[in-house]
Amino acid sequence: MPKPSLKDAILDAGLKVMFRTGYHGTSVRDVTAAAGAPQGSFTNHFRSKEAFASEVLDRYFGVTRGLVAEALEDTSLTPRARLRRYLDIITGRLEADGFGRGCLIGDLSLEATGSSEMLRARLAEIFAEWRVPFAACITEAQTRGEIASDFEPEELADFLLASWQGAILRMKVDRNPKALERFKTIAFQTVFKEPT
Repeated sequence: MPKPSLKDAILDAGLKVMFRTGYHGTSVRDVTAAAGAPQGSFTNHFRSKEAFASEVLDRYFGVTRGLVAEALEDTSLTPRARLRRYLDIITGRLEADGFGRGCLIGDLSLEATGSSEMLRARLAEIFAEWRVPFAACITEAQTRGEIASDFEPEELADFLLASWQGAILRMKVDRNPKALERFKTIAFQTVFKEPT
């Protein structure tokens, strides 16, 4: 009888360990210990730490996609309210973690892109994909007259995601939601304000 695969347990443990110690601070030993798996199990499933981190990132982005859909596909809200809803959902999740853990996509963007072309390229793909539903929601908001049309929807979506990542980084330093709330207030009173 074949042994059960430990791949999912290793990926789950890897996500937790990477959030705690970062990409460079995470060792194969740390991950396998957290998963309760022998070190050989890691090399059976992943050809390198980079490949492993890429799969952890994909798993994390899968959850993120679900949160984006939860907010931006809620047609009971106006498009502008959907954008705000996404930020509120993320704020709630960050609060549940005591404002000490941020976004793995942002964390790896800072930490791994200088040393891993594979991860840099994957993160670029993720940001491009992540932007699409935001740009669509912004387009709808502009068409309805909820948001000014001074900028292209794709530019606003990039601005939203990049600036939000910056607010999350500051939140991690301060260990409180002030940067998140400040971003939401300023963004929705300036860039995403209703046209006059």
